[in-house]
Amino acid sequence: MDWATTDFDWNRARALLATAEEGSFSGAARALGATQPTIGRQVAALEDELGVTLVQRVGRGLELTEAGLDLIEHIRAMRDAARRVSLTATGRSRSLEGLVRITASESQCAFLLPPILARIRELHPGIELDLVATTEVRDLRKREADIALRNFRPTDPELTARKVREDPAWLYGTHAYLADIGPIETAEDLQRAQLLAFDRSEVFLGHLRHMGAALTQENLAIATRNHLVQWALCRAGLGLCFMMEDVGDAEPSVARIPAVMPPMVVPLWLTTHRAVHTSRRLRVVFDLLAAGLRRGERVG
Repeated sequence: MDWATTDFDWNRARALLATAEEGSFSGAARALGATQPTIGRQVAALEDELGVTLVQRVGRGLELTEAGLDLIEHIRAMRDAARRVSLTATGRSRSLEGLVRITASESQCAFLLPPILARIRELHPGIELDLVATTEVRDLRKREADIALRNFRPTDPELTARKVREDPAWLYGTHAYLADIGPIETAEDLQRAQLLAFDRSEVFLGHLRHMGAALTQENLAIATRNHLVQWALCRAGLGLCFMMEDVGDAEPSVARIPAVMPPMVVPLWLTTHRAVHTSRRLRVVFDLLAAGLRRGERVG
């Protein structure tokens, strides 16, 4: 081995990692018990040593450059390896501790994940879980989340994805609302209904028309990107709402619209970044999520 090529200052790398995770030199200084100028000098020295720019100022914060993003994963692997060495030396290498951040939609968080998260906590109480309930796509490469449940396959080659299920989603409405608008026997009958939608875009309406329902903007009663709010409004009798079959069929206050058009099939991809190959904690959570979702541990 050429030891001359392994002369690397870990303090500088650690300063960059803390800056990336905290979003600023001041945050990194607090995390490492150092001063802000010291962190700035260490990051600048690392940039000089490597001959590349690693961080750039965006507004009041800092973001990694493309070179910084490439480097930071290797530094995380170094940190994780150091932790494993420490755990092995103290006889605690089998324990799993630390934070894993999961992002999924509101309805997935409410209806799909609870029994699976309970299982993870039961098996590994040292793992802390942050749940980011949103339909907004979080950037896994920037570590805005560690694992994401998404309804599409990612195209980024730096991400790892596994398709775990497909959920048919049907339209539901309260018994009173369905009685008020009259029987739904054909897709054309849906023109008498009001739908609760994520948005008022022609993309959504075009998809409905492709499914056989010739609806217009006048059929979109209320739009909100929060699916749980849609579902609450539906159960309050304000219109029809798409919901996963297992969730909708289990709710006694609503009824499924007859199959006058095919269901909206929602694929589910479990996605994570490359750290899944170097972090045992992340791999364990990823695998338990995949297994739980495949087994159909759905409604709590």
